[in-house]
Amino acid sequence: MTFYDIDLEKKIESNHELRKINECIDFSSVAYRVNSGKSEVGRHGYGLDCGLKCLFLQFMYDHSDREMEKQLRYNMAYQWFCGFSAFEQTPDHSFFSRFRKQIGTKRLAKVFQIIVDKAKDQHLIRSVFHFVDATSIVTKNTTWAERDAAIQAGESALNNRTVKQYSADKQARFGCKGKQKFWFGYKGHVGVDMSSGLIEKAAVTPANVSDQAGFKSICPRDGQLVFGDKAYCLKAATDEMARRGVTCGAILRQNMKRKNNDLDRWRSSVRAPFEGVFSKFEKRARYRGHAKVQFQFFMDAIVHNVKRLVAIHAPPLFQGA
Repeated sequence: MTFYDIDLEKKIESNHELRKINECIDFSSVAYRVNSGKSEVGRHGYGLDCGLKCLFLQFMYDHSDREMEKQLRYNMAYQWFCGFSAFEQTPDHSFFSRFRKQIGTKRLAKVFQIIVDKAKDQHLIRSVFHFVDATSIVTKNTTWAERDAAIQAGESALNNRTVKQYSADKQARFGCKGKQKFWFGYKGHVGVDMSSGLIEKAAVTPANVSDQAGFKSICPRDGQLVFGDKAYCLKAATDEMARRGVTCGAILRQNMKRKNNDLDRWRSSVRAPFEGVFSKFEKRARYRGHAKVQFQFFMDAIVHNVKRLVAIHAPPLFQGA
């Protein structure tokens, strides 16, 4: 074997995390299903499947564009996973921003949905018990400087009424959880199938949208039982559940007449294993604007689902597809 004949297939350990992921999900099959005729990006015509794999690695390991360029150049596991040979020219950092722009949030939503639908086809997602929750996504902005600019211009404060005039991210808003946790940015909402731990629904709203108002974006159908915290026992959420024919299993507030402490303790114990679903999600927005933050949230959900499929030893998702 010469210096230029390195076989990456033999260099990757049999139990390597990326090998397990590659065996579980075929990104080429996913790419085929979302392709709209623009299948290649960059000077060297990298395929859509290659771009999806690069994007997956970037979010899975939390790399910047320049870090991703370096990893693809020197990391043999990354090269093997994305379909490059050991000495093949790999994309530079500008490829990744171009690819994100090309695939866009709508097509990435389709990627997310394709994986969910295939999991349903294989009865991994049973759609019986459903967990819902929301988390904060903080926008990387110079909020203090923007507040000072607003006050200097004669405003009393920087708030949701004035933020569009002074913020670099004009779609972000101030949000509050409880009475003490405030942040500027967005809110991510998820619906999780409790039989598998896979995310079925993922949506982003401005931070000032309440959990119960955002619930309509992640509400399931088909008679499922929905477990949620006290935010989901309020009228906006319960009305949406009634409209879609699902049963409310949310914890009730203390002042509610139907409050049953024993039942709610059981509901809390059922919910507990799923409350860590956001633990690996990015807590800060990588980008500005609602659509781009939704893109980020979809990618975090895709990474979660793929890793979960590996953890539950799911069969190859696109076997024979």
